[in-house]
Amino acid sequence: MPEILFLKQEDVLNAGLMDMDGVLKMVEKAYFMYAEGEIKNPPKTMISLDSDEGVWKSRFMSMPVYIGGDINRAGIKWAAESTLNQKTGLLPMGIDMVVLSDPDTVLPVAIMDGTLITAMRTGASMAVAAKYLAKPDAKTAGCIGAGIIGRTTIWALSKVLNQLEKVKLFDLNIKKSQELFEEFKGKVNIEIAGSVEEAVKDADVVITMTTSQKPFVKKEWVNRARLFLQVGSFEAHEEIPAGADRIVVDDWEPIKYDPFSVFQPLIKSGKLRDEDVTPLYNIISKKSPGREGDEFIFFKSRGMGCLDIMVADYIYRRAKDLGIGKILHLWDSPKWV
Repeated sequence: MPEILFLKQEDVLNAGLMDMDGVLKMVEKAYFMYAEGEIKNPPKTMISLDSDEGVWKSRFMSMPVYIGGDINRAGIKWAAESTLNQKTGLLPMGIDMVVLSDPDTVLPVAIMDGTLITAMRTGASMAVAAKYLAKPDAKTAGCIGAGIIGRTTIWALSKVLNQLEKVKLFDLNIKKSQELFEEFKGKVNIEIAGSVEEAVKDADVVITMTTSQKPFVKKEWVNRARLFLQVGSFEAHEEIPAGADRIVVDDWEPIKYDPFSVFQPLIKSGKLRDEDVTPLYNIISKKSPGREGDEFIFFKSRGMGCLDIMVADYIYRRAKDLGIGKILHLWDSPKWV
């Protein structure tokens, strides 16, 4: 009787998800393995349910992956987001699930909450980008967004930016900024900014982590920054990536065809071509050069499922070793074999 290990969110946490150093290593390894051709990571598929106002109210994404090498794991993340949850504050805006399968028998071996896995790997992904793309002497980071991704990104950045002295943080909900200020007190020097401009002005690194559906960061505010990291789709005005010396992404093909990408106007006008874009995984694997001098780099992430499955597989193996989770059965005996 095949066993499926079910891990609720508390189980995932108890199995070691809050080890940010470990998550950073796993994310970097996943990028490297992808560059070496050891990972199959097709573009995510998405369906959106629109509101009466014509904007999306909820959306669902499937992200199938196979990781070869010493991992040898197939899996899928089912990611969902709700603007209703965002408005009410009663549930997380994003609710994700991960299913892991045996690559030979194709039997499912684990089902687990993936919501915090997403948060941890997203923050780690931004920090890995900063590790390779930021100037070594970067001292100030301007962060927009004090939600879950803001939390994990600040945490991860503090691990990789060795000269980091201050994080200037802005969120429309000042209570969220204050909560992160208290949470990181004594660990990360957070200064609560009164506006987007105040947060990003004079910052060496700018990071935007919001759900905004229109651009709000102006080019003149980020003239000192040598690195701009964008998690969302609409945060930077077009002039910012258009003026970059280099554009780096996590995976170009999905971003290239994303109708909501900040790059769409540049692609349609012929100002941005495939050869103008460098995948981060090629920099990590040394197939492409990293930062060169004082250049301004714009990095955009859309999210790669292989990062989730890499972390989820680690959690699954740890949970088995620790005896964490609940055993489920797909059948007592398979019918019509």
